[in-house]
Parts: sequence; C-alpha cells; structure tokens
Amino acid sequence: MTDQAPAPQSDIPGDIARDFPWKPTSASRTTLSHIMTHNDTNLLGTVHGGVIMKLVDDAAGAVAGRHSGGPAVTASMDEMAFLEPVRVGDLVHVKAQVNWTGRTSMEVGVRVLAERWNESAPATQVGSAYLVFTAVDADGKPRLVPAVVPETERDERRYQEAQIRRTHRLARRRAIRELRESRAAEGYED
Repeated sequence: MTDQAPAPQSDIPGDIARDFPWKPTSASRTTLSHIMTHNDTNLLGTVHGGVIMKLVDDAAGAVAGRHSGGPAVTASMDEMAFLEPVRVGDLVHVKAQVNWTGRTSMEVGVRVLAERWNESAPATQVGSAYLVFTAVDADGKPRLVPAVVPETERDERRYQEAQIRRTHRLARRRAIRELRESRAAEGYED
C-alpha cells in the first residue's frame, strides 16, 4: 500500500508533520491463523511456548513490513505473556497491529487467541506480546518509516501505552549501561 494522502490537520496527532508520510493503524493490521498439531507440543502435551512465539514474531514481522513498505527486523520482544495453555487441535489466531512508530522503529502489539477446531465457541485470549521492529534497507541499515496514525480510541490508547513502554525500555537500557560503566571504572569485570 502506498502512503496515504495527507488528512486534515485535526485528524493527525500534533507530533506528526503534515507532509511526513503516514499510514493509519488499519493499513497494516493482520491476522495469522494456524491449527496446532502434535508436532507443536512440549513434554506436557500442550503447545510449546516457542511455537507460539514464532507465530507472534511472524505476524508482527508481516505487519512491520507492511507498515514500513519493506524489510523490518525484530529488535526486541517485550512482555510475552502466556495466559492459558494451547492444546493440540486448537485453531490459533495471532492478531497484530502497529501501535507506535519512531523514525526507524515500530512497536507492534500482538494478541493470541485460541479456539477448538471443531467447536463454535468464541476464541479465548491465550497470550499477548509487544515487539519492536526496525525497518532496514538493502544494506541492513535503518530506514525511515511512515508515522502511524491511530484511528480509534483503542488505537490512541495503544499508541499512548506504547510511548510509556518505549520510555521504560530506554530508561532500563540507560541504567544498565551506567551500571556497567560504573563497575568497569571500579575495576570489576563482567
């Protein structure tokens, strides 16, 4: 999808320049579905968490690539939460969308739902995660991404929460770097 034509200024958050490329959250939102088989199980007979994590990364990567208009690589995964076990025969739906964008990075929010393949009961949320992707060019160097524009109150809430998570990620990184530098200055080796 190409960049959208500029919307009226009132529809674009104040921190997004009028002529900067942008896309609404719906432009790259996607759902990946997969039925779980015996090949996906762990020693307890439930679906291995790593299988779910791969589906999460696959769906988030597709969303990041769609939003950025090209390759994007996983930079980090935050808060992967497993809420309920997934079993053989469950139809798993992984729903992903871009929650926030920076200059070259994007936070993608993912919800994981499961339902029995042979029942008509509603799907249950079984997991969630937040991933950060960096858009890259052919040389693997970061490249600019279009700004994401929230379309609904829910999208706006996700955008604001993503900004909080970003602030925490940066503060944590900075605190760890400072601690390591301090310990190195005191002669400790890691």
